[in-house]
Amino acid sequence: MATNRSRESIAGTMEFSQQLSTTPRSDEERAAVLANPGFGNHFTDHTAVIDWNHTSDGGRWSNARIEAYGPISLDPAASVLHYGQEIFEGLKAYRHADGTVWTFRPEANAERFNASARRLALPELPVEAFVTSLKELVAADRAWVPSGDGEALYLRPFMIATEAFLGVRPAREVSYRLIASPAGNYFGGELKPVSIWLATKYARAGRGGTGEAKCGGNYAASLAAQLEAEENGCQQVLFLDPFNDNAVEELGGMNVFFVMADGTVVTPALNGNILHGITRASVIQLLKDRGLKVEERKFTLDEWRRAAENGQLREVFACGTAAVITPIGLLKTTEGDIASPALPQESLTLSIREQLLGIQTGAVADQHGWLTRLA
Repeated sequence: MATNRSRESIAGTMEFSQQLSTTPRSDEERAAVLANPGFGNHFTDHTAVIDWNHTSDGGRWSNARIEAYGPISLDPAASVLHYGQEIFEGLKAYRHADGTVWTFRPEANAERFNASARRLALPELPVEAFVTSLKELVAADRAWVPSGDGEALYLRPFMIATEAFLGVRPAREVSYRLIASPAGNYFGGELKPVSIWLATKYARAGRGGTGEAKCGGNYAASLAAQLEAEENGCQQVLFLDPFNDNAVEELGGMNVFFVMADGTVVTPALNGNILHGITRASVIQLLKDRGLKVEERKFTLDEWRRAAENGQLREVFACGTAAVITPIGLLKTTEGDIASPALPQESLTLSIREQLLGIQTGAVADQHGWLTRLA
């Protein structure tokens, strides 16, 4: 079923109609938000929407539009509310020094979005339509793109099953939507190493499940562990695979890297449980550009502990769209903490972070053609 939906859904490009808000917020209201954007607390004036309906030949996307941001009207029997047929993405738009607005590797996000759609039996969205939706929304809400150091406009594309029915089958009516939110530093304030909590009672995903799909259920499943982390003074939670020698998988919303004393950088191999991070892939490429050896392999909790104890571990960091790159200072566990060495002044973690942010913001040359201009 999912394969047919995917094949028939991908065809052609779309033009967006404009249904702009007649009451956008004032310059003063917008300035107040941009002075302290936080993360995910405020939203721009508009949203992009495209409808999908099942047809005899598979399905069709239609009625692409930019409309005023506001509540979504859903039937109480909408499939997303009962069966969780939903996926999303996350990427950022950066204002460069010349005032233009750019985003980072949107085609990769579009491809991952479609991979998630296939896993959740949702229709695939043409890559061109995905990227066009970003351009159209940013064009409408360009004034909301922050210009402060490390700030960006966070873009949240998502797809939900809107058909009203009670029955376990793929929905025949679906809505693609895009919203945007001015964003500051994900963890707030000055960049400092974070503490993370080891989840032993909960798993984020299982083999054959939806671990490598970006769907809401994965994040809902991480929240109980996240609360446990906060109770133990940690900002994030780490998940293991207890059926694979307690292999490290990922944090609640980020991939993880280990910098070893011999210069090798290790990150858990993608195994079907781990999200295919766009930032992860970019970091791997930048490390290889520097001539560093990157190993994508199984990395167990025992190996982490031994490497920390014998001095073979030099740095640990996490990466993702929201936080970009964040050093990890401490792993707290019920069987004893694992501390990372203090970051040296010339740390690889901060150097790669500076390079990646520099590419995204236009301060560093984009050697790989990763940037796409939105406005």
